Amino acid sequence: MEIILKEDINNLGYKDDIVQVKRGYAVNYLIPRGIAVRADKSAKKVREENLKQRAHKEENLRNDAQVIADQLKNKEIKVGAKTSTKGKIFGSVTNIQLADAINKKGFDIDRKKISIVQKEVKEIGKYDAVIKLHRDVKVELTFEVVSE
Repeated sequence: MEIILKEDINNLGYKDDIVQVKRGYAVNYLIPRGIAVRADKSAKKVREENLKQRAHKEENLRNDAQVIADQLKNKEIKVGAKTSTKGKIFGSVTNIQLADAINKKGFDIDRKKISIVQKEVKEIGKYDAVIKLHRDVKVELTFEVVSE
């Protein structure tokens, strides 16, 4: 079934994309929650008009995201964690702690836009993360976990 997304959904698509999904997923989940609408003729016309109006705004957002990405590439991010004497972290470092560390540097990054490349961060050291600032702008960031 063809639907038009009203918001970005991970692993499915972005706002105003026309995507093909199974009928049950669309009818029972996406449409009732207001996440998507059926892709009929009138909805497609409305989508096209919205895309035309948003093109200029989108370019400005992309440029702003690129500026933030260029600034983030040069930053050294250190995340503090409570550790044992052997360097093991009590718990683990997640994107929440990383977002807090980045925001302390003067940026406003949502934790949902950050994904840590390694599955678990449970020891002191350097790790990689990907920050998705815009659908076209992604930043690879190296951060260091240090003992508090």
